[in-house]
Amino acid sequence: MNNITMTLNADELIRMALKEDISSEDVSTNSVMPSDQAGEVDLICKEDGIICGMDVYERVFKILDENTIVEKYVNDGDAVKKGELMAKVKGDIRVLLSGERVALNYLQRMSGIATYTNQVASLLKGSKTVLLDTRKTTPNMRIFEKYAVKCGGGQNHRYNLSDGILLKDNHIGAAGSITKAIEMAKAYAPFVRKIEIETETLEQVKEAVEAGADIIMLDNMDVDTMKKAVEIIDGRAQTECSGNVTKENIKNIIDSGVDYVSSGALTHSAPILDISMKNLHAV
Repeated sequence: MNNITMTLNADELIRMALKEDISSEDVSTNSVMPSDQAGEVDLICKEDGIICGMDVYERVFKILDENTIVEKYVNDGDAVKKGELMAKVKGDIRVLLSGERVALNYLQRMSGIATYTNQVASLLKGSKTVLLDTRKTTPNMRIFEKYAVKCGGGQNHRYNLSDGILLKDNHIGAAGSITKAIEMAKAYAPFVRKIEIETETLEQVKEAVEAGADIIMLDNMDVDTMKKAVEIIDGRAQTECSGNVTKENIKNIIDSGVDYVSSGALTHSAPILDISMKNLHAV
């Protein structure tokens, strides 16, 4: 996703965010700026981090007024420093004021996820383990948050429920057993789809291997148990570790030998990156 504004329904989501913030009019801006006036404002980063969402930031203003000009000095994925000038936005002052909060909300949130992901991904350097996100995203923000994970150096797990088969504990309970769940999934899904199944014990791991799972998720296992699970699987399926994975404990997981590690914290616990629009003035 190099140009997120052209991907799926990003424009529609941005319009919804603007409608949420401006239900009828921006009474604050209209009270002090009754007519159009050309102006410009600086976009400044207030802490070190990885930038993500510059195209989305620009698109907010373009939707309000296509004549708005955003001169970008950084691109998605760039590392920025505190105090760095990231862009200048030029256009009708009323547009700059009305679009400020929504544009910053996207940029701060996406940059925060990219920054946190980058910190976690850096801990996996030198290992074979790949960092993945999850579906634990903010409603109506998934396209932006998963894009931010990629900007930060992580990879995307399935985008939504239509993307891939992942049979979790409740699916297994509904089917009756791991073996039955995998049999039913194989009978229902096209042969080109991989089947991933969640396991919590070594006995479940053995059953998943025997049933022919393509990917076996090792859920909330300690490192020693994961090592034993990887030995049992012995390359007959890909392995994924999941459950309370954060940058504080991910180093311990590398030694287990898993292929993938998925972390909901990348999207649900990343703090925002502090970014501001400053020095607004007429031109």
